[in-house]
Amino acid sequence: MNACGSKAVKAIFIDCNKQLAPVFDAVRRGDDPPIDINGESFSPADLPRLLAGYGICLDDHSYMPAEFVARCQGLKHIVFLGTGASSYMDVAALNAVGVQVHTIKGYGDTAVAEHTIALIFACCRELARMDRAVRRGVWDPLESMQLKGKTLGLVGLGGIGGEVARIARGIGMEVIAWNRTARADAGVALVDLDDLLARADIISLHLALTDETRGMLGAQQLARMKRGVILVNTARAALVDEAALLDALDRGHIRHAGLDVFHSEPLKPDHPLAGFENVTLTSHAAFRTLEASMTLMRRAIDIVRRIEGYPAVA
Repeated sequence: MNACGSKAVKAIFIDCNKQLAPVFDAVRRGDDPPIDINGESFSPADLPRLLAGYGICLDDHSYMPAEFVARCQGLKHIVFLGTGASSYMDVAALNAVGVQVHTIKGYGDTAVAEHTIALIFACCRELARMDRAVRRGVWDPLESMQLKGKTLGLVGLGGIGGEVARIARGIGMEVIAWNRTARADAGVALVDLDDLLARADIISLHLALTDETRGMLGAQQLARMKRGVILVNTARAALVDEAALLDALDRGHIRHAGLDVFHSEPLKPDHPLAGFENVTLTSHAAFRTLEASMTLMRRAIDIVRRIEGYPAVA
């Protein structure tokens, strides 16, 4: 029975890894609903077995194909730990089989913004490339790009984009932005997308993945960018046409890309992106700070509380 006296819905955190487990334990309260933990690896085909008897599933970043979720008797809610559920599941298809997907926004704006800035520095100063060379015994100081006075173009000016703008202005960059909707409180110059692509020395993506934004940067859009542009993506890989990106990197039109997100994760070692010297890769970790993870875990538990009818946490 839950706090309101009705029958509780069983909940499970289906992919709680060793990094998140202590954070999850740290933010749980004694009056929270029980949430079972699965720390073992699984494939999508295992979902009906793992979720048998559960009405709520917390999902960190595991793929949840509708064909398998539809066979999970009793499952009514998926709490996705982040905003990008559409990269891991077909939300409309899940809704059609009676499963509601809950996402969590705003928990890691500063964390993602700081990681974005770190990737910008890493790309402009060739940090990963020189690190790899030094470890091989090659001493080859590379010429790099100074950021002060350069133009940063932000594609998307929500919470994360706004934080990136704040930090970038602090290091002397000119910041311009394009946003899908008007922003009276933008604080930076808003321009149309074509203008941004043509003017920016560094372009950073901060959009949600939707039917409208999927593949929005294709070969034509990449060609409008300055030759030698730096492209950073901590949002969603599918915003950019991958074949066009690989071609632009190969030709040197894009000087360097800093990528935290990929079309298929984890990125395989033999993927073409892993072979480019002018690409700096991180493992979808932009939001992974202790502070952000604690906020994320607490908000996920609070969603479970609401579903089960528990009183809101004061």
